Parts: sequence; structure tokens; C-alpha cells
Amino acid sequence: MTLSKPFKAAAVQAAPEFLDLGGTVDKTIALIEQAARQDVKLLAFPEAWVPGYPFWSWLGSQAWGMQFIGRYHANSIERDGPEMQAIAAAAARADMTVVLGTSERDHGSLYLGQTLIGPDGAILAHRRKLRPTHVERSVFGEGDGCDLKVHATELGRLGALCCWEHLQPLVKYAMFAQHEQIHVAAWPAFSLYEGKAYALGAELNTAVTQVYAAEGQCFVIAATTLVTPHIQAMLCDGPDKVDLLPLGGGCSMIFGPDGAPLADRLAPTEEGLVVAEIDTSMIAYAKAAADPVGHYSRPDVFQVLFDDRPRSRFTRASICDKDDEAQIDAGDSASQ
Repeated sequence: MTLSKPFKAAAVQAAPEFLDLGGTVDKTIALIEQAARQDVKLLAFPEAWVPGYPFWSWLGSQAWGMQFIGRYHANSIERDGPEMQAIAAAAARADMTVVLGTSERDHGSLYLGQTLIGPDGAILAHRRKLRPTHVERSVFGEGDGCDLKVHATELGRLGALCCWEHLQPLVKYAMFAQHEQIHVAAWPAFSLYEGKAYALGAELNTAVTQVYAAEGQCFVIAATTLVTPHIQAMLCDGPDKVDLLPLGGGCSMIFGPDGAPLADRLAPTEEGLVVAEIDTSMIAYAKAAADPVGHYSRPDVFQVLFDDRPRSRFTRASICDKDDEAQIDAGDSASQ
């Protein structure tokens, strides 16, 4: 297990320039620059940060929500587009590892994505949420086993998941089994259905993130967005929807490998960075007590079958290439 020197990590708690790709890219770069002034070496963004989480899918019928689809698709980000390149260049200027939450546009489909960018601006990985949650499936496609990866970096072994992927025990174990040291947990705002659906709220989902740190004995940087008056006004056409999507919902935090919170929390409506020091040497103390993929496991009783092969929806079945075809055609002509 490679140990890095202690460094500062930060979780973003903010709202994007909602449904505005260019504006959100500018705000992303500004937050990277703000974090750099605080000597942050790892910066985590919320779920679907670019260009914002599709709260409308929880607020009304699918027919009503279709009014947002065209704009959302147009303002989602492409893996190799100029907007991603601009963010990667900002990470390189700041000498910072960045984990960016995205609505990823891949031709006609969208995916809940996270892009891991190294301090040199190189893309470490693009990943997709394995299974979008509930009504999210009306907006996004799904990932596959290759999206559950932990990556060796100069800061430590880094992984990332979105939202309720943290409620799926086998998904978590697949990450733990790759000896994850630093984990980015990307969440939307926790104000949706506030007081009406406990499972979507800050208390439960903060606990889920905290338990992830204790279960996996890893540092967890949990980033949340928040609902602003601007977002509420865009999505809520009446008091019933305002009641379903109140303001705020920010709850970013950083947890240590024993589950302890390591930073001061911002107010639910406050934008900013939650910053803490990460010292991966502390993981050894947590692992000494309970390592679920090592001495605290029982492989004679339980094993996880994990298929991490990428799945393609399109496979060519050609039996030869063009040069072969030319030779075949020449042979046919000669035989005649």
C-alpha cells in the first residue's frame, strides 16, 4: 500500500450555473482556482455538477419534464469536448487532482458520469453510474462493471461513486476489494422531498457516506450541490413543486478511515469548499481493527463475483479487412 505525504482535499458545496454548460465550466475553473489558493491537491465535485442535477424528474410527470430535455442534452458535457479540455487544463495549472460530476453526453444518450483528472491535466478515467436511481432512469443510461475501478495516483488509491451507489453492498465491496484509500462520493442536494422522504435526506445519506469510510477504512470526500432560488424558479411552476424542492440541501463533508468527520460543515444554503487534511498513513490503524477484504473477511463463507469487462452495444462481425477483401477479389478474378 503506497503512502503519500499528507495533503489537503476539498469537497465542493455549491450550485452550478444550472443548465448552462459554458457558465458551469467557468464556475468549475473558478472553484479549482479558489481551491488552489488554499493549497488543495484533490477537489471533489457533486453529482451531475455539469450542468446540474435533473430535479424535474422527481417533480412531475414525464410529459411535463420533457420541456427540459432538449436544453439538458445540449448543455451536457462530452468526454473529449473543448469544455472538458478547459477543465483539465485548469487542473493542470493548479497541479490538482479533480473528480468532476457530470451529465455525460454520448451522441443521443446521457449518463451520470464522473471524470477523474490528474494534476497534469491527463484524464485518469471516465466512469458512469452503474444503475441510475428510480426516476433518474428516465434521463440517463447505465454503466457496466468497468466503471467500478480504483486508480493508483500519487495521492493514493483513488475511487469514486455517485449517490445511492453507496447503498449497494456489492458495489461497495467491489471498490473495497481494490484497496481504495481515498474515495469521492458525489451527491445532489438533499433538500428534495425534505420532510417527506427520509431516505433522500441529509441525515441518512450523510450517515451512508460516513459508514462507507468506516466499512472500507478509507478517506471519503463527499460533495453535494444545493438548490438556489434561481434553480427553484426554473423548475417549480407552482407552490406544490416549491414544496417538493425547497432551498438549500448542501451537506458536504470529509470523513476519515474511522468514520470521523474531519472538517467544519457549511450551512445548507452556503456555497464554498469543505477542506481537510488527508494522511493515508492513518489507514493502517483502521485496517488493524477490521479489514473487510483482508483479515476480517471469510472467503470460505462469502465471495463476490465481479465482472469488470466493458460491454459494447455494437460489435463488428467482419471476417476480413479491406486488404483481405482486395486479395480475395484478385484471387477470384484469377480463377475465372
